[in-house]
Amino acid sequence: MPAMIEITNAEKTFTMHLQGGVKLPVVRGVSFDVHAGECVVLAGPSGAGKSSILKMMFGNYRCDGGRISVLHEGAPLDLASARPRDVLNVRRSTIGYVSQFLRAVPRVPSIDVVAEPLLATGTSRGDARERAGNLLRCLNIPERLWSLPPSTFSGGEQQRINIARGFISDHPILLLDEPTASLDAANREVVVGLIDQKKRAGVAMVAIVHDDEVRRLIADRIVDVTGFAAAA
Repeated sequence: MPAMIEITNAEKTFTMHLQGGVKLPVVRGVSFDVHAGECVVLAGPSGAGKSSILKMMFGNYRCDGGRISVLHEGAPLDLASARPRDVLNVRRSTIGYVSQFLRAVPRVPSIDVVAEPLLATGTSRGDARERAGNLLRCLNIPERLWSLPPSTFSGGEQQRINIARGFISDHPILLLDEPTASLDAANREVVVGLIDQKKRAGVAMVAIVHDDEVRRLIADRIVDVTGFAAAA
């Protein structure tokens, strides 16, 4: 069975335009693959390039070399050279992303923030809200808060809204950037359970997790990114 994600010699360098065009190498030679039903955790010290690699996989950062091939609608697509419209199509139907920070439209009710990815793919409003409510309930967000915008919530509550929004879709690939940050032990356990459900559904996942216990519970394989760090 082909890999859902296959990264080959990907590299990234930032150009500091306000610093006279200084080049800042970040990562190079990034190579690994991820199969359906597998959770690969990126490991390494802070600043080693873990988040940069994840953002390259989502198309937020453009690769300067190499390939990032994802299985999109039954065929491989190289995100390193894909057109912007193709990257948007991949995000719409193939790759989901849970970041460390929630960016939501102000004044939109939390339940609609969570339901939005389903609405964008044509799911009826009633069904989307029902699935959103189930996830919010699972993540211990009281129903009395669902009509309020996430900006009124605590950091941990906002992160749970973020997680619900990221997990609601049926994307075959899911990228997780510190999904358990800001969570208490009970909600970390819930997220571990959600990740296990995704694995059993055949979703390919790449995660950054600094919590040793969570890493132990979710990782099928650990990729140490230290060897990909580019020399300054």
